[in-house]
Amino acid sequence: MDQTRVLILGAGYSGRVIGRRLAEQGALVAGTSRTADKAAALAKAGIGPFIYAAGDMTPDLLETVREASHLIVSVQPDEAGDPVLRDLRAAGVKALPRLSGIIYLSTVGVYGDHGGAWVDEEAECRPVSRRSAQRLRAEAEWQAFADNVGAGLVVFRLAGIYGPGRNAFVNLRNGTAKRIIRPGQIFNRIHVDDIAGAVEHFIRTGATGIFNGADDEPSPPQDVVEYAAMLMGVEPPPAVDFDEAELSPMARSFYAECKRVSNRKLRQRGYELVHPDFRNALTIMWETGSWKGLTQPLP
Repeated sequence: MDQTRVLILGAGYSGRVIGRRLAEQGALVAGTSRTADKAAALAKAGIGPFIYAAGDMTPDLLETVREASHLIVSVQPDEAGDPVLRDLRAAGVKALPRLSGIIYLSTVGVYGDHGGAWVDEEAECRPVSRRSAQRLRAEAEWQAFADNVGAGLVVFRLAGIYGPGRNAFVNLRNGTAKRIIRPGQIFNRIHVDDIAGAVEHFIRTGATGIFNGADDEPSPPQDVVEYAAMLMGVEPPPAVDFDEAELSPMARSFYAECKRVSNRKLRQRGYELVHPDFRNALTIMWETGSWKGLTQPLP
């Protein structure tokens, strides 16, 4: 990846792991954050930091956009669309001759509720939440932009993200874990290492198209909490019926959707998951101690 120049727009939890992995493979990686503290964390991960908030794309950042061979986008859209694209349009960007690929990190939430049925990349998108509807519109915006500048686009639709520092162990330790029971409810997940691994694979192979980032085993959320508690040797939190659970509006909205997300297309493209299910991932994180935070080397 010696000639690869990557800019991660919105280098948060997943972006930092992606950037570190690409930098370790020899890519020149830059990333944006909204605060100085988070920008410092990017630098420690080998990512050239920029502080960027919507509406404030500096000349230096714009020049980095122009020099990039790949853009990875993980900025939340809003009611008016994608803020990065607004800033690029405001800057008069109409051509990026060095750009070969864009990877847009989206969400499996764009599929909405399918009553527990399997969905793949050809399934109808009928988002339930406003944020998922915004993501679906942003996917279309980025496709139009990629077509206009002659770059390939991957839309990577991600299931629930977990990994070091963001997992059931942390929630159990902090006393925030909940064992909420809603019969028939299932979710897919994806470990952050597999997000990074798949993104690297997309760049190496020149992939384009829509791909689901999800594990092999959609499971009830309480199974994850119970398994983590077993590994820790602690009692899981008491079971709570969904209708009686105290949840934020955002947390409750996740339960409005139920589906099984297929990763077959990702596998057919040649990527094999490092963590195919939550038991594999939780066991490795517990045995290595990596569950505590983003400090361990990537697989």
